[in-house]
Amino acid sequence: MSLENYNKSSMAPMLLAAGAIIAGTSVVLGAFGAHGLKSFLSAQMLNTFEVGVRYQMYHGLAILLLPVLSTYAEVKWLNRAAMCFVVGCILFSGSLYALVLTGIKWFGPITPLGGLFFIMGWAVLAFTLVRGQRAIKVNNDN
Repeated sequence: MSLENYNKSSMAPMLLAAGAIIAGTSVVLGAFGAHGLKSFLSAQMLNTFEVGVRYQMYHGLAILLLPVLSTYAEVKWLNRAAMCFVVGCILFSGSLYALVLTGIKWFGPITPLGGLFFIMGWAVLAFTLVRGQRAIKVNNDN
């Protein structure tokens, strides 16, 4: 499937918007952390906030790139990877932001669950790319 075939009935427009929003808000939150929170947070808490920002940016960019990979992989699996990345951003980065901004410790145990969604998203992406390459090779051999 080519990028042209990743049409409006697919999730491409939604993924592109979600990726842009996630990456863009990570820039805003990074600036807020560096300038707005610097005088209020300890170095450790500021570092925790920055980890959330960093992982949010990584996965926002990954979501933006997923439609391009439709040439190499099945769209339904790319969409599943994207959903894992989105949920991971909400749970991982969101729990870190909430922990830092509120000081409520029970947000901490949510963070690994978000990390698990990130890992699942990358595993799904690897699976579908390997599977897609096999399908391309089989089709080329025939």
